[in-house]
Amino acid sequence: MKGISKKWFYEVISIISVLMIVISVVLIAIIYRSYYRSVETTLSSYSGNFISSYFSLRDSETQFIENFTGADKMEAWVIDKSGKVIISSSGFEIEQTDMPDYNIASDSSDGEAMWIGRTPLGEKMMAQTAMISSSGGEYAGAVRLMISLKEINMQLINISIIVALFCIIFLGLIIFVSTRFYFKTVIGPVRNVCSIAERIAGGDLDARVEQFNDDDEIGLLCEKINDMATELESADKMKNDFISTVSHELRTPLTAIKGWGETLLQIGATDPVTSRRGMEVILDETGRLNGMVEELLDFSRMSNGRMSLHIEKIDVLAELDETVFAFRERAVREGIELSYNVPSIPVPANADASRIKQVFVNILDNAIKYNHQGGKVAVTAEIRKPRTLVITFTDNGKGISADDLPKVKEKFYKADSTVRGSGIGLAVVDEIIKLHKGEFTIDSILGEGTTVTIELPVDDIPDDEVNTDEQ
Repeated sequence: MKGISKKWFYEVISIISVLMIVISVVLIAIIYRSYYRSVETTLSSYSGNFISSYFSLRDSETQFIENFTGADKMEAWVIDKSGKVIISSSGFEIEQTDMPDYNIASDSSDGEAMWIGRTPLGEKMMAQTAMISSSGGEYAGAVRLMISLKEINMQLINISIIVALFCIIFLGLIIFVSTRFYFKTVIGPVRNVCSIAERIAGGDLDARVEQFNDDDEIGLLCEKINDMATELESADKMKNDFISTVSHELRTPLTAIKGWGETLLQIGATDPVTSRRGMEVILDETGRLNGMVEELLDFSRMSNGRMSLHIEKIDVLAELDETVFAFRERAVREGIELSYNVPSIPVPANADASRIKQVFVNILDNAIKYNHQGGKVAVTAEIRKPRTLVITFTDNGKGISADDLPKVKEKFYKADSTVRGSGIGLAVVDEIIKLHKGEFTIDSILGEGTTVTIELPVDDIPDDEVNTDEQ
């Protein structure tokens, strides 16, 4: 045995052993006490009868001895006031001997005493002395009854042996049952879980715990290990997809930049139109690369809990206006109708302007990117009490399936791998909105479109100032 098996065995078996020893000792002590009380009761009950018989037959010693009914169980002595044994139920003359119970009884107020000890021959016995009072109230002698404890002690020894054997057998059964069942149902599965966990840690994400009981804590642990392995496998797949996607996303602008750079190097200043077109492409692709790098940096800060905000008083709708204006040309170029309907008043709020604009850019970029030629994108905003700005982005593009919808805010996740993007944009958006104490929700139907809603806390605006401006 090792590990938890050894710990369990030594701790539990030790506790059970100590408990059984304590119970056995207490039980044997109770039995001993019960037997000895029985002997004491017997001595007490015979003591009175013996004294009455002695007084009625004191002139006939032989008849007194013959009429003593307890002779088969005990020996009785009659002792005079000088402490000498004058009559014995055995019929033999008794030599002078130590009688501790007689000495105690003669000095006590009730005239009785009990003593347990050994005879000069080493036999254990119990004796009771009862003093006999004269008509004047003085002690005239005593009666002493004695019972050998040899047979009783033998019985008690046998009982102790039986109790000890029972404890040993019971402890053996516990060890056997624990070894056969506890180790099989608890230790075995735990070791199996450790083995599977070690395989998962070594990179085998297909490893699973098989054949476990669902009804106990071990089963729950096995289930959680399997769930963890599934999540790790999914995360590993998303990581690999993310690396592949980012590599592709980086390769495309780099290829364009390299190609146009080589072209510009070859043509020199001989073709100004081509040179200008090449420079525009290089600048556009450089901007794409910069945006991707910034997105990756934001994701890194978010993962490490280091994303910070530069809070200042801003006009949220002004940032939204700039973003929509920047996307109009792209929407026209891709054949998408972009409508805009917002209140025509400033909406002040304590926020980070660049981060809020980043949110709008990411959402509008997705609305156009996952749309189709002839599609529509609508941006609306309204002020709701108390002090809340609600901005809605609605499109009639591809939409998101019910299975993918709960996962689109997760890092690396992409519902459609055929569309460019790193899969971390919405995760960054969600983090920024949370840092602004707002809410970010997505509703979508596959094939029909998507609605993104952002709620941000803003300063209080009087009702009479609220109106909309459609563009």
